[in-house]
Amino acid sequence: MPTHLMTRTRATRATRAAALLASVAVIALLAGCGSPGASGASGDGDIDADAAERARTATSAFPVTIDNCGTEVTFESAPERVVTIKSSTLELLLALGLEDRIVGTAFGDGPVPDEFAGAASGLEVLSDRVPSQEVTLAAEPDLVFAGWESNLTAEGAGDRDTLAKLGVASYVAPAACKGEGYMPNPLTFDEVFRHFEEAGAIFGVPDAAADLVSTQRAELDALEPNDAGLTALWYSSGDDTPYVGAGIGAPQMIMSAAGLENVAADVEDTWTAMGWEAIVAANPDVIVLVDAAWNTAEQKIAHLESNPATAALPAVAEQRYLVVDFPATEAGVRNVGAAASLVQQLGELRR
Repeated sequence: MPTHLMTRTRATRATRAAALLASVAVIALLAGCGSPGASGASGDGDIDADAAERARTATSAFPVTIDNCGTEVTFESAPERVVTIKSSTLELLLALGLEDRIVGTAFGDGPVPDEFAGAASGLEVLSDRVPSQEVTLAAEPDLVFAGWESNLTAEGAGDRDTLAKLGVASYVAPAACKGEGYMPNPLTFDEVFRHFEEAGAIFGVPDAAADLVSTQRAELDALEPNDAGLTALWYSSGDDTPYVGAGIGAPQMIMSAAGLENVAADVEDTWTAMGWEAIVAANPDVIVLVDAAWNTAEQKIAHLESNPATAALPAVAEQRYLVVDFPATEAGVRNVGAAASLVQQLGELRR
């Protein structure tokens, strides 16, 4: 097994807490090493020397140990060959400027944002769905960065223990952890930003992560939530039985930031099935439509307007629809922008 990876399963919350504290300490150390003005450099030669010192210090900050969804992973050095699964993981690495470390992507939920299009243009797409273990290993990764725990199974990219034995680390986007004590409850923007910082520590780019968090926190702070007291349904998918955003995941977090009251907020889950009768009874003021290539916002509108029960809802009759792209519906770099977009769309509905 290569020296950059050690993996083992841990079950206790005490161990998890210790690992998280260690991660925070590493992040703080890395951020401090890269803070502006740390060296007092002024000339070009001093700047070069300062950059070299930061690089040396970042390297010395390893190993980094993370308790990730109950699996402890130790990175002896920053991963250099990464396979990403799901848009959320790909876009985070692009936002951190790490496109040169991506050797393959898979299971994308849609086109990347325009700001990342250039960086993503040359990346190899391994599969439109979860790649097989064979396809994953053919890319010779040292890390598989998965958006969902279910991506890392024997039927998928490979289970975590098997990958570890083959010298391949695995890391799941923390917001996707499902185990007790690991699933964020509820998910918050602070938690999302912590995930960015954790990735910065893993990849040895704490300054890039700090910049990303600072930018997104400023955008979030500048957001002025809608103050009309509107209720909303987050309609993700499903015809016979709709699948909607529930009370503790990214949909709830985004709607709350936009000033919307989720009609399914009392369900302690990230997403949930909700019968049409319950939706009609809730009578939401607006309906948030998730736009996905396999189930577009237009298809959802057609279904709402063809169903006699939902067609009578004022939100449907008056076409009070808001739209979010599917990749923005999972914890990641698009969440703040999604909240801002909902606020803008709400403003346009008033006109």
